[in-house]
Amino acid sequence: MSSKIIINKKISSFKKKIYVSGDKSISIRCILLASQAIGKSKIFNLLESEDVMNALYCIKKFGINYKKHKNYYEISGLGLRGYNTNKPIVINAGNSGTLARLIMGLLVDCKDKIVIVGDSSLSKRDFSRVANPLRLFGANIALKNNKMPVTIQGSNFLRPINY
Repeated sequence: MSSKIIINKKISSFKKKIYVSGDKSISIRCILLASQAIGKSKIFNLLESEDVMNALYCIKKFGINYKKHKNYYEISGLGLRGYNTNKPIVINAGNSGTLARLIMGLLVDCKDKIVIVGDSSLSKRDFSRVANPLRLFGANIALKNNKMPVTIQGSNFLRPINY
C-alpha cells in the first residue's frame, strides 16, 4: 500500500461556510489558513482570547490585513507565499504553542529572517521536534538549547523529505 498522495486536479474556488465552535486551537488554525488564501475570508465565532489575538497580530506583521466586523473577522489573505516581509521581524506567540509551532511551518519558505518569541512559559518548551523536520526541508533554524527564541530563515528551494 502506497503512503503517497498525489493531487493532480486543482479545485475550483471554495465558497462554502464551515461552522465550528469558538475554540482557541481552531480559531488560531482558521486565522492561519485564511492568511494563506488568496482574497478575503470571513471567520465567524472567533474566540477572542489572548492567544488568538496574538495570531492576528502575527499575521499583521507580515502585511496580512484583518478587520473586525460586528460578528465576524475578515482576513485578506496573500496566498501561500504571503509570509515574506523583505525585512527581518520579531513575532510574539505569547503563550500559544499551537501558534508558535504552526507559524514555524508556514515560514519554511520565507526568505526573511524571522524571530519567534513567547512568554516565559512558552520559552521553556522544547521546539526541536518541530525544528528538525523543517531543517530537512531546507530551512535554517536556530534555537537556544532547543527552546525559544526561534530564529528561522526559510529556503526558496525546499526539498521533499521522508520523516
